[in-house]
Amino acid sequence: MKSIQFVFRTFALSVLFAGALAQATTVTGTVTNKTTGKPTVGDPVVLVDVQVGMGEVAHATTDANGHYALTEPGNGPYLVRVTHQGAGYFIAAPQGAAPGDITVYDVAPKVQGVFIEADVLEVESDNGQLKVTERYFVHNTSTPPTTQWSAKSFEVVLPADAIVDGVGGQRPNGLPTSIKLDSDGPKGHYAFNFPIQPDDGDKDTLFQLAYHVPYSSGKYTFNAQVTLPADNLAVLLPKSMTFTPGSGAAFKSVPEDPNVQTFLVKNAAPGKPVEFTIAGNGSIPREQQGAPAGQQPAGMGAQDNGSGAQNASTAAPGNQPGGGIGNPINTPDPLSKYKWWILGGLAMLLAAAAAFLLRKPAGAPATGAVADGGAAAYAAFGAPASKHTLLLNALKEELFAVESEKINGTIAPEEYAKVKAALETVLKRALNRK
Repeated sequence: MKSIQFVFRTFALSVLFAGALAQATTVTGTVTNKTTGKPTVGDPVVLVDVQVGMGEVAHATTDANGHYALTEPGNGPYLVRVTHQGAGYFIAAPQGAAPGDITVYDVAPKVQGVFIEADVLEVESDNGQLKVTERYFVHNTSTPPTTQWSAKSFEVVLPADAIVDGVGGQRPNGLPTSIKLDSDGPKGHYAFNFPIQPDDGDKDTLFQLAYHVPYSSGKYTFNAQVTLPADNLAVLLPKSMTFTPGSGAAFKSVPEDPNVQTFLVKNAAPGKPVEFTIAGNGSIPREQQGAPAGQQPAGMGAQDNGSGAQNASTAAPGNQPGGGIGNPINTPDPLSKYKWWILGGLAMLLAAAAAFLLRKPAGAPATGAVADGGAAAYAAFGAPASKHTLLLNALKEELFAVESEKINGTIAPEEYAKVKAALETVLKRALNRK
């Protein structure tokens, strides 16, 4: 009898072991340091399980040729994280036999060639409060390419009475995700602990803040400050509100959208306040913003991104000076490069996706969590079913909107390919989990 039990248990264990082997796959790749142009040696590489509190499930170290190999214990999804000089770099673990190659850079706390191309504030009123969504488009053009990273990688100054509602960031060609923001000295001064990687082509690093200030009087004066040289500082607000520049603030009106007022000042100097006053009440009309009469853009409902900011809709072709999303004929449009982010629904929908995906499963262990939120946008799994439904609908609608823009010729082919790939990746993972 004991021998029969022994045989049965041995058979059961062998079946389980065979099943585990059938599921286990190996992720291999090469880690290349683009600062030196050489493979990295001795960098730790970790396989992260996004379904289990971002726990580390496999470890490796790059060899003399920069190669690594990690064994996946199951079907995932997983991330691969390599740490180089203290900074983490991530990719989604590739499927099948695709290589898991990763690019890293040397790190320094301050890097030459880091500047703000645009600081953009969207302002609107809501129940006695003034709500602000502020985005910073930060370039890193360092030579050789070097990541700027420290506990104070990027510093910002907000109004002293501002209450921060949410914080987000995005690496070049990454997905928006919640990141860390710390108080930094005087009230209203904050710092991001988030790497400013070298630009990837024309892709830079995006920082986003959602905050509110008291507005019971219906009037508020800003003294906006940048901490790095800024090519552009722009303020967007509803048509129903009024904008008054302060003394010495050389704002000019820019006809970006018929439903939104846009005011722009060039070459904002670090530490020098740029004063302006907002008065009146109103909300930016996201659902109809930029849409022709009787037409609402697909996927442009006011989705919450998990940080208190709502998505803006894409400006439809034909509603701007010169037509379409590009520059008006013979008229330079200093904000046209940012319109996709400023007024487009994609960034906010992806930010909404990231906010949903960031939620850990109930009871998931906190140990092994990734400190850098740059990877967390991929951690899609564990949100309630209703949130999955909302996320799936938003992503499907945005895919339709992207296809419509391709047909209308309002998105470049290379941008279309990157955007669609990002959306499809998030959509497939959400569908698999559902």
